[in-house]
Amino acid sequence: MFVDSHCHLDKLDYTDLHNGIEDVINKAKQAKVESLLSVGVTLDSFPKMLEMIAPYEQVHASCGVHPLDVESDFSLDKLYEYAKHPKVVAIGETGLDYHYQPETAELQKLRFEQQVELAVEVNKPLIIHTRNAREDTLSILKNGGADKCGGVIHCFTEDLKFAESAMELGFYISISGIVTFRQAKELKEVVAALPLERLLIETDSPYLAPVPHRGKENQPAYVVEVASYIAQLKGASLSSVAEKTTKNYHDLFLR
Repeated sequence: MFVDSHCHLDKLDYTDLHNGIEDVINKAKQAKVESLLSVGVTLDSFPKMLEMIAPYEQVHASCGVHPLDVESDFSLDKLYEYAKHPKVVAIGETGLDYHYQPETAELQKLRFEQQVELAVEVNKPLIIHTRNAREDTLSILKNGGADKCGGVIHCFTEDLKFAESAMELGFYISISGIVTFRQAKELKEVVAALPLERLLIETDSPYLAPVPHRGKENQPAYVVEVASYIAQLKGASLSSVAEKTTKNYHDLFLR
């Protein structure tokens, strides 16, 4: 059995590709993907996403404000209220992205610090997005006491040193379909070196579909391709990758 530790179920194509969220979940089940985590990126969009996944026991949610959405409406009170919902198992997606929006760096840092503080307070793990912001990301996590709540560096594309620093804080490393891309040579080397005990797998649907689906919209069922590629890189069986990443998911989010 597999899990998709990071997807955006409210952003999939329900007009042409899927006949509602139940169709997506059934396709995942057919691929032996047993649990999904639907990740929030703004406070405005969260209630609709929560309503969408509410009937499905195997689907959980996170709430947070993405670093590329820091100029959207923000309320700590509202985030705290959402964080207490029993379906919510994590805070995020939060973090820093200096690649696409360097001009909002200061506001990104403020919102990130606020969400780290909240995660520690409610004792729910963090889902971290980081791009071109290694030092600031680690600094805010360390200074904010994020080792108390733990979390995951999602859609990992950093180097081994960053991964080791994050793991020292008790964080997991989540691998997406990027690892299957031909040009992702450094990432393949990093994944080969990381212990399975600290890895998660994800799709980041509807983005970043793995080979052989690259260029199409991604979906949770495709997380099996990520697991299969990791197994090849590590010389491990697919079943062992499935078993360990599923255990890691439960240990982090369903503790």
